[in-house]
Amino acid sequence: LINYMKVTSLIKDGEQIKGVVTTDAITNETFRLKAKVVINATGVFVDEILQMNDSKAKKTVRPSQGVHIVLKKEFLNSDSALMIPKTSDGRVLFAVQWHNHLLVGTTDTPLDEHSLEPRALKEETDFILNNASRYFKIKPKESDILSIFSGLRPLAAPTDNNSNSTKEISRDHKLMLSAKGLITITGGKWTTYRRMAEETVDLAIKEIGIPFAECKTELLPIHGCENATDNKYLNIYGTDRNHIETLIKRQPELGQQLHPDFPYTHAEVVWSTRNEMAETVEDILSRRLRILIIDARAAIEMSTTVATIMAKEQGADKQWEDEQVKSFTKLAEGYTYKSKNIK
Repeated sequence: LINYMKVTSLIKDGEQIKGVVTTDAITNETFRLKAKVVINATGVFVDEILQMNDSKAKKTVRPSQGVHIVLKKEFLNSDSALMIPKTSDGRVLFAVQWHNHLLVGTTDTPLDEHSLEPRALKEETDFILNNASRYFKIKPKESDILSIFSGLRPLAAPTDNNSNSTKEISRDHKLMLSAKGLITITGGKWTTYRRMAEETVDLAIKEIGIPFAECKTELLPIHGCENATDNKYLNIYGTDRNHIETLIKRQPELGQQLHPDFPYTHAEVVWSTRNEMAETVEDILSRRLRILIIDARAAIEMSTTVATIMAKEQGADKQWEDEQVKSFTKLAEGYTYKSKNIK
């Protein structure tokens, strides 16, 4: 497993794909990685990989944007989730208690272009707020939004490319042998991920020509799996929570909270840097602790402390710390609700 590696081209031998050329985003080193088969499972970016093999390849993905907002949990003072089955335009809206906050969404907006950091459209935010206000006792306003974020669904493009409705596009997945040695998987949804993975691996086995074997992981517990008997927030780490607690016992200063409004500690930054491949402040605050998509302002306030802890762990200098805080702050501003951040 490697992290922060960008594929820049495919390695070819005639019509056969033999691997990929990658660039390390941290060091800028280039590597040639050989493989018997390459699986293109890059979401909305699958077409970019396909075009590395064939510049005239037809698009296989129709991106659809989904936006969520995060509010204080008091807006739905219940342990149960709320589903609005039919909103003003016929779509479904959810409100779910999540990480001691309230997650509300989503939208379904077709996009012609996509990026690594999609931004919410004003009409999407208005749609969520207006529909939530019809059902919540406390009507949420723009100023109540703690974080607003967007994700892109890699919907499999329909045969009729003139259709602009993503609601009518099937959520089924498509599996393609794009070229000899290049398998592409696109479309699908979270609830079918195991089936998608199994079909993809089966095709890879067939393409390589090795003996077929039945899937053995369906009932295999994931790393850290345990039957927790309490409600400690550290249970999100599973059995690894014991290691974090040990860090704090050995170095009590690591038990300090990163922010007064959240339980997360310095020890979790150390743990993620040492054991979870975290390389940047964004990795910690967005992808490990999820603070960025819960409360963007709080994430900005934590960024300096997180950068200092990571710099010590990585042996980085003050310049690295300052650059990390600056780049993260710029990113996080896009998750705060301001009219200039909404397209």
